[in-house]
Amino acid sequence: MAELLNTTDFRAALEDAIKGREAKNASFSKAWANGELSREHLARWAENHYHYVGPFADYLAYIYANAPDTATDAKDFLLQNMYEEEISDVRHTDLLIRFAEACGTTRERVMDIDNATAVTRAFQGWCYAVAFREHFAVATAALVVGLESQVPSIYRRQYPVLIERYGFTEEEAEFFDLHITSDEIHGERGYQIVLDHATTPELQQRCLQLVRHGADMRFAYTKALYDTYVAPDAPVADPEPALA
Repeated sequence: MAELLNTTDFRAALEDAIKGREAKNASFSKAWANGELSREHLARWAENHYHYVGPFADYLAYIYANAPDTATDAKDFLLQNMYEEEISDVRHTDLLIRFAEACGTTRERVMDIDNATAVTRAFQGWCYAVAFREHFAVATAALVVGLESQVPSIYRRQYPVLIERYGFTEEEAEFFDLHITSDEIHGERGYQIVLDHATTPELQQRCLQLVRHGADMRFAYTKALYDTYVAPDAPVADPEPALA
């Protein structure tokens, strides 16, 4: 039977649960960072990404509803995160749609879930299920630690390339610049909530399991974008010569 981990060991275990599963290492992310994608590929990304991040405030709302009144730190964070997604200055999804339109697609295409891959739709469903069904600390681990905390490391590679190689303006790419900072803060606060409220061995182990699952889901979602939109148009490498 698992024992209760101290804060230091639990934090390290949460971080280790993501390692080897980082979405920044998926084929689509690498091709983006290397400047190998077209604006059409990026438009397809935006059409899919909307259906993952568009409902993020909904996911957080379910977690908020499941958090007890005594968990004021968690509830305050979740409410602030929802506010930033939906009300503050400009809605994050509007920034995403601005980028999508700069790529050549339309608001209508972005909002139509039929333009998302089956993996994207499954990813969205997983996020809803976890937020609705799991203990609030476990759901925070899955969605904030396992998913949201990865964003700065992904976008730090992708944002400069959007400006320098793909030719987007800073205004068109504001979605990415904003999330490098905001999700670094969100990720750290998510870690703290999990460390403070996963207070039994069972909760800790469930958190670790769902962080792994979340990282796996984001990696699979990102890889599916490459497999669906990029790989069919990529040149086929010459086969290796047969061994004598």
